[in-house]
Amino acid sequence: MNLLLAEDDVRLGELVVHLLKKKGGHQVEWLTRGDDVFDYAMQGHYDLLILDWMLPGEDGVSIASRLRKEGYAGAILMLTAKDALQDRVMGLDAGADDYLVKPFEVDELLARIRALTRRNFAPIQEQIVVIHNIAINLTNRTVFHGEQEIQLTPREYQLLELLIRNRGQVLSREVIYDRIWGLDADVSMKTIDATVKLLRKKLHGNSENDIIQSVRGVGYKLEI
Repeated sequence: MNLLLAEDDVRLGELVVHLLKKKGGHQVEWLTRGDDVFDYAMQGHYDLLILDWMLPGEDGVSIASRLRKEGYAGAILMLTAKDALQDRVMGLDAGADDYLVKPFEVDELLARIRALTRRNFAPIQEQIVVIHNIAINLTNRTVFHGEQEIQLTPREYQLLELLIRNRGQVLSREVIYDRIWGLDADVSMKTIDATVKLLRKKLHGNSENDIIQSVRGVGYKLEI
């Protein structure tokens, strides 16, 4: 599943992202400021928003309330150290679907994620991104060059989707390494370049019309 995590505690955020990827097999976008969450949630395609109550910029209750007022139908799980009854009621009334009090066990977090994503929050709508003659369906994870489907490995697709969801932004090799393989993976940075090379070949063959741009000494970005 594709999850959006909003948590400003860096140590906790790193741990949660790592465990959600490793134990849950999820893809995770992680934000540390509340004033970024609304746009990401409204513009992205996430199965679940994991939202901390106390965030710099805008707090989780305000974010949840704004999202619901704008018609956001996705699942929202609120994380907070506030465990008083009135706090739980406030969070749920603002639009959260569930509530998890810190500190928590990761197994309970994963169980709550499974429970929330079993619910039918909104009809599934295909999200398709077209760049030149490449069409990427982010809902069913298929990629087409014209009418021809392109067969990608899981890593190649994850890399392509990561670039798509951050298109126009330069992603460093370190960020790509962390998001796709994880910092504890036993692979070299050269693996990223090799994966990009294979992905480019599958997307374009021998064509020079390359949507993945190299930024020398930094990493890669997707052409807008």
